[in-house]
Amino acid sequence: MSNKKIPVVPKELIVPFIAATSIFALWGFANDLTNPMVAAFKKVMVLSNKEAYNVQFAFYFGYGVMAIPAALFIRRFSYKSGILLGLALYAIGAVLFYPAALEESYTYFLISLFVITCGLGFLETTSNPLILSMGDASTATQRLNLAQSFNPIGSLTGMMIAKFVVLDRILSADYVDSTEIMALGADKAAEIRTHDLEVISTPYISVGIFVAIVFFIIWKTNIPKMFMGEHLTIKESLNKIFKSKTYLFGVIAQTFYVGAQIMCWTAIFQLVEYINMGRGAEQVDGTFWNIGAMLLFVSTRFIGTALMRKFNAASMLTVFTIAAVLLCAGVIVTNGITSLICLVLVSVFMSIMFPTIYGLALKDMGEEAKLASSGLIMAIVGGAFLPKIQAAIMDIGETVNGEEVFGDVVIGGITEIHFSFILPLICLAVVGFYGIYAYRVTKQASH
Repeated sequence: MSNKKIPVVPKELIVPFIAATSIFALWGFANDLTNPMVAAFKKVMVLSNKEAYNVQFAFYFGYGVMAIPAALFIRRFSYKSGILLGLALYAIGAVLFYPAALEESYTYFLISLFVITCGLGFLETTSNPLILSMGDASTATQRLNLAQSFNPIGSLTGMMIAKFVVLDRILSADYVDSTEIMALGADKAAEIRTHDLEVISTPYISVGIFVAIVFFIIWKTNIPKMFMGEHLTIKESLNKIFKSKTYLFGVIAQTFYVGAQIMCWTAIFQLVEYINMGRGAEQVDGTFWNIGAMLLFVSTRFIGTALMRKFNAASMLTVFTIAAVLLCAGVIVTNGITSLICLVLVSVFMSIMFPTIYGLALKDMGEEAKLASSGLIMAIVGGAFLPKIQAAIMDIGETVNGEEVFGDVVIGGITEIHFSFILPLICLAVVGFYGIYAYRVTKQASH
């Protein structure tokens, strides 16, 4: 039977599919509300790039901690139970921003972000295999790409909130660096700090309340227990999972992809900061460029999902990765707005990568996708470690009064901020090799 005659989502599963898909937007919101907070905390708390990137470390480390417990939980209970527990942790972590702001403790903020991500670890470990199970196996990767297309809608909302509710309202944004703020006197500096931390915490507290409402909606929604084959013991499942080289390589590729994604999106703000140093009054707004990157990302994901009806998913992944690698090279060797345009365009070709790697890695896993999905969600921990390495590259240059001075040349006239994009370039190259490998495997299987 032709794939064109097989519905991506069967009619009887449309309502639970919509309910599960709505969860994708929630973690997209958290991800992209948090990315700009690296720059915000850096200014408000007077941090180096490396210290500020602890926001990303705390946020994405929760995936590594919670993925396996989440997989075992849904294996024992149900997808719906996993979603509910994830939403509960998400809401609790977000509301913890209130005491963190009262104490004005960077550590408390990091703990709150970690708890949020423990919830997101449950949500992603649960929702992705649930979507894969909601229909015919031949359309599973396309179905996951469709569901993941709503993730960037949440991301765009998070970016807009970060821009207009946080970054445009923090008082420290009116000053070039922390030395200007400290020159106002200890009392005034403390007043600015208190105000800004309250501003930063407000959207998190609000989303915590909203997620609590979503919890009750999902609780009342009928999400069927989906089964994708014979239920094996944990030992049998692990044996099956680890025999699949497509899966193991997929976990590695996913780790590098997520690291590349977080580096490219977060570092938009650092690149804009460097570009603005030489532009005087004509300052570039990093948030608008970040929103532009996400608009390209979400539109291309919808387009990519449609193209998968005609083209092999693995071959599309390979072609998209080659383009992304070339654009990263463009960021490194060009300057000014040209390098920024190259960086934003990377999002076009990253659009299909996460769900496509996920679908290829779990192909033919059957019921064991519940446990196998944990490895792919643990791979999101790449977003915790790899950006910190990029931040360390950015900090190669000298500091003045604790502030990083951008513009030091690392090699061949390339500054440290531009050279740092060698890391996402390498990460995306790994994804490209996975695309080639998965394409060969799918071709062999079809013969």
